[in-house]
Formats: sequence, structure tokens, C-alpha cells
Amino acid sequence: MSAVLHVVVMGVSGCGKSEVGRQLAQALDLPLIEGDAFHPQANIAKMREGLALDDTDRAGWLQRLAAELQAHSGGAVLACSALKTAYRDVLRGAVPGLHFVHLALTEQEALRRVAQRPGHFYPSSLVASQFQALQDPAGETGVVVVDASLPPAQVLDQALAKFNNP
Repeated sequence: MSAVLHVVVMGVSGCGKSEVGRQLAQALDLPLIEGDAFHPQANIAKMREGLALDDTDRAGWLQRLAAELQAHSGGAVLACSALKTAYRDVLRGAVPGLHFVHLALTEQEALRRVAQRPGHFYPSSLVASQFQALQDPAGETGVVVVDASLPPAQVLDQALAKFNNP
């Protein structure tokens, strides 16, 4: 692929952003930016306490992620929830032609998956807040929606199809 490619793998907690992001980055030969690694300690502490982040909490985090995308001028894959249109627009403002892979999942499945992540800072009690904040990106420019409940290989294949047949 000759064009520089920047991709955000997005969705609610438990949809598989980190794993699909890792696999997609490997398949596209791009570095992975793990969005959770850029949360300030105050955000992590708030989530550990079972408190949902608000727009103010996310603002600085999104700016850091936008700067990371810009710093990867050769392209990158970012794993980030990007739940709201405004959040996606902050990231879009960082690099032209930004693509999104939305890993769509039911709330029931997200709850099941998050409950199975021992030691993660994000408790299952916050999953509902993710669905309340989610503004469906289907129909937005540069977005492909993939059913995250499919087997992992199929999820990756569907995500890759967007970039092999733009």
C-alpha cells in the first residue's frame, strides 16, 4: 500500500480493540498505539472507582492520542474507544484521511467479556456508560463496522478487507 495509513480500532470496552488493533497493525506492518497507555493516572483512578469518564476527563487524553497519530507520520493503528463523534473529530483533525474500524458488540457480550478480564482497571459496572456515550459511527466517512462477536480471524479479515479494497 503506497499511501500512508492511519487507522483507529474503536468501540466499547470489551469489544477487542487491543487484540484486533495488534493483529491489524501486524498485518499492515504498522506500529500500534495502545490508547489505554495514554490515560492520565487520574482517569485510571476514576475508572477503578467505578466512575465513568466524562468529556472533560477525555479531552486531554484525546489530544495526546491525536499528537501520537501525528508523530507517526508513516502511519499507525490506534486502539481507542472513540465513542462520540466529537472524539473521532479530534482524532480526524490530527491526520488527513483517518480510517476507523468500529468493533460493534452487544451490551450483554461486552459485559461478559469485561467481567472475564481479571486485574484490568476497567470494571464491568461501567460498560453501560460506554453504550450510553456511544454515537454510532456507521455512515461516517472512513468507517467500517465489523461484528466483534465473530471469530477473531473473521473480525480481522473484515477489517483488512477495507484496506485491501478501499
